[in-house]
Amino acid sequence: MKRFIFITLALIAMTSCNNTKTNPFLTEWDTPYGIPPFEEITIDDYMPAIEAGIEQNRAEVDAIINNPDAPTFENTIAALDLSGEILAKVLGVLYNLTETDGTDELNAVLEASIPMTETLSSDIYMNADLFAKVKAVYENQDGLDREQQMLLEKTYKAFVKNGVGLDAEGQSKMRDINIQLSTLEQKFGNNILAENNSFKEKFDVTISDYPDFMGACSDRNLREEMFKAYSNRCANGNEYDNTENVIKILDLRQQKANLLGYATPADMILEDKMAKTPKTVDDFLMSIFTPAVSRAKEEVADMQKEMDKDIAEGLVPEGSTIQPWDWFYYAERVRKAKFDLDEEQTKPYFQMENVRAGVFATACKLYGLSIEPVADAPKYFEEVEVFKVTDIETGKLLGILTTDYFPRSTKRGGAWMNNIRDQYFDAEGNEVRPIIVNVGNFAKPTEDAPSLLTIDQVGTMFHEFGHALHGLLTQCHYKGVSGTSVARDFVELPSQINENWAFQKEVLATYAKHYQTGEVIPDELVAKIQAASTFNMGFMTTELAAASILDMKWHELSSVEGINVDEFEAKVCKEMGLIDEIIPRYRSKYFNHIFNSGYSAGYYSYLWAEVLDKDAFELFKQNGILDPVTAASFKHNILEKGSSEEPMVLYHNFRGADPDPDALLKARGLK
Repeated sequence: MKRFIFITLALIAMTSCNNTKTNPFLTEWDTPYGIPPFEEITIDDYMPAIEAGIEQNRAEVDAIINNPDAPTFENTIAALDLSGEILAKVLGVLYNLTETDGTDELNAVLEASIPMTETLSSDIYMNADLFAKVKAVYENQDGLDREQQMLLEKTYKAFVKNGVGLDAEGQSKMRDINIQLSTLEQKFGNNILAENNSFKEKFDVTISDYPDFMGACSDRNLREEMFKAYSNRCANGNEYDNTENVIKILDLRQQKANLLGYATPADMILEDKMAKTPKTVDDFLMSIFTPAVSRAKEEVADMQKEMDKDIAEGLVPEGSTIQPWDWFYYAERVRKAKFDLDEEQTKPYFQMENVRAGVFATACKLYGLSIEPVADAPKYFEEVEVFKVTDIETGKLLGILTTDYFPRSTKRGGAWMNNIRDQYFDAEGNEVRPIIVNVGNFAKPTEDAPSLLTIDQVGTMFHEFGHALHGLLTQCHYKGVSGTSVARDFVELPSQINENWAFQKEVLATYAKHYQTGEVIPDELVAKIQAASTFNMGFMTTELAAASILDMKWHELSSVEGINVDEFEAKVCKEMGLIDEIIPRYRSKYFNHIFNSGYSAGYYSYLWAEVLDKDAFELFKQNGILDPVTAASFKHNILEKGSSEEPMVLYHNFRGADPDPDALLKARGLK
């Protein structure tokens, strides 16, 4: 440890000599709760800090290798888990900002850093001397607790899957593949952001607001124009076209899988997930897709009746049938007719700040938390807000939460949670608590009204805060297994179960208050929302399952030679039985989840975890949705555990049984 401190001090001194100001990434952050000093960080600070971080990490790895003592968990696995402090600081900020405020200059820094960090990663995980020490610990696990065993298993597999067993030629290929993949994936995401901004410029509608706009747009020609622009993003033959990137990324993933002895990328990716095999996922998805598309056909028939009324009035040409660009509009018409429910009725009760207060209050009641604003906290953008989360009983700080809910041209679309800092215990035994970011793209306040959310957006806020709870409440010792560092098909359980509280009557009463009058949402409107909770589920489930199937089919390929992206996608959609009125939630060329965000052969995770979340919430419904005993069990067995135990063991510890495989279909009204 003294050697590491000396190296860090030397790097700080070196940087101080080379610059007129001290690099913020190379100093201790004298800020509230160690929040990054965003206002002090300049574009010129990143690259020197990355270089210093790489040098520090190499020295730490050398120290592990050169340690003359016999390999132990502490001097090998734990030491490796703690290594790379400087890089963790700078990349924690850089990765988050390129997603939320990705200027051209910042993106250029990230692109320049990719070959450097990928080379470092390869040098570590292909190091035979280091792996020999890891393997020695792996082969003698006496005295290790379960969390240590899980971290050891994860570390050992990371070396294997990064090519430590390959010969020199194979390792050289793997290094090249990793750099190319990271570069292409970043480019893929940047292209989507550029196309999203073009869409906004053309129609004055953000990608996030597209469904709501289409639901209210009576101009069918405009709907068709917008749908075609939306569904053909990154497929326009311009500089942002992702056609070649799809093929290149898949080809590289196939090469990587083959190098490691797997037939396809899906085989490689799923090996250590809950599902284990592509066939398990394929069968699971079709068991959901089939009843979903059957319900979707019924929904088409209902919408056609509404369109026929417009045909009779001469508003739509004779013989017209429902097309993909008609779905949102006529679905909204059907909802109004069936349930007398209109988003314009509900939005006034869902002011963003009130919904967030409800999200916080629900978690506080369930898990014994206190969530308070942090005055004068450093911020990376003026609109973000910062909160501290503490345990009410002990007063212990659990973590810092930043919320960032409004769209901007430098932010990618959608909603997500991320970590700026992980939770772990440092080498001196001091606990480091996490810094979590919740991001959305909700309507910004106007001169006439505050930010008012749709029903779906309310669910989204609860969803992302479920991820935040998973990151904030973690009580692990090692960062490699803490928080959301779990199997991809388990990570959505905490987020999706949190959605279940959003529209419970007693929860709505705490936050759904009219932004002008302060009136609590009336029981009549609550009843309508709940009655319509499974409305349009055929469509929503079909488009989600279709995207998941498309993801799997891409990653089950053993070769992309001669593949045409559009033709392959059309073939997959036809073979699965997708109806013409629906397209996958994401088409291939703007499917950021699988080509840039780590969900490759993993988009099914949302549906997989929903089986768990719906089954788990049944226990809350049986015992009381705010039952403190059930909540304490979920907190202890799921939210605090990270991947310190196998996912199904954790689930069993909470639920006491296997999940009901039909839980999702029942909850969505499809069975």
